[in-house]
Amino acid sequence: MDTRKPLDSPAIGCMLVLCVLWALQQVALKATAADIAPIFLIALRSGAAAVLVGLVMLVRGESWGLRDGSWRPGLVVGGLFGLEFLLVGEGLRHTSASHMVVFLYTAPIFAALGLHWRLPAERLGAVQWLGIALAFGGISIAFFGRSQPSAAVPGNMLWGDFLGLLAGMAWGATTMVVRCSRLSSAPATQTLLYQLVCAFVLLLVAALLTGQAHFTPTPWLWANLAFHTLVVSFASFLVWFWLLRHYLASRLGVFSFMTPLFGIVLGAWLLDEPIEASFVLGAVPVLLGIVLVSGGSWVTQLLAPLHKKTAPDSL
Repeated sequence: MDTRKPLDSPAIGCMLVLCVLWALQQVALKATAADIAPIFLIALRSGAAAVLVGLVMLVRGESWGLRDGSWRPGLVVGGLFGLEFLLVGEGLRHTSASHMVVFLYTAPIFAALGLHWRLPAERLGAVQWLGIALAFGGISIAFFGRSQPSAAVPGNMLWGDFLGLLAGMAWGATTMVVRCSRLSSAPATQTLLYQLVCAFVLLLVAALLTGQAHFTPTPWLWANLAFHTLVVSFASFLVWFWLLRHYLASRLGVFSFMTPLFGIVLGAWLLDEPIEASFVLGAVPVLLGIVLVSGGSWVTQLLAPLHKKTAPDSL
């Protein structure tokens, strides 16, 4: 029996804090890009966070998943997780943090499409298909509705945005693999450990091969690395998985759409990033589409009383 419950005040408060933190990580990566390459910082934070998660698993006596075969999908998920943040790190070299966070959080759209094809229980309804149509329409506006690039909007921003969209696809594929494999019933810490270890290895190799393994040890950089390691990759992910175990995932998914909103605001506020009219026009239907796809059943339940009121009485 599913014991997960609707959101209450503590859960809503936790989700708001998580959304701010997840939006802030893109801004922080961009802010220290001159001191350390984003992919190198993500590699270092992943390695340090993996050690912390491993210690938690040892204290709890949790399995590493080597005997039950879950290591196989674990490596796939870890590879996709590493690819996602490789694309994020490279994309942030070309585009703004606010753009990156919006395109990255298209992940629920791609996860929903994959699960619709893979699992009968995850078939999309009319509301969710409407959300997908809105999201892809918004993406088209954001990509192709721009005027000529100016000094404030670099010409290679389109490439960075495209990498952000690919990162969203990789995240969606990660969700699909977790949902359709042994990892769906594995401890959350086990899945997180696979992701962090693989991200550390892949991104460290990528940083070394591309000459991005240098950094300038400033106080701001060390503070940023501590924030990413302790707050983002360790604490926030563990809180997220705890919420998934106690509350309905569809309700949590709807709240996660606030991360791109916070990302736009924080990018403009902290980094003075320009917000183009075409990007705003595209971001609005994308965000609305994410809400409809992530919480399609919830939206349908909310609209059901209105439908009953407007439906004609039967004779």
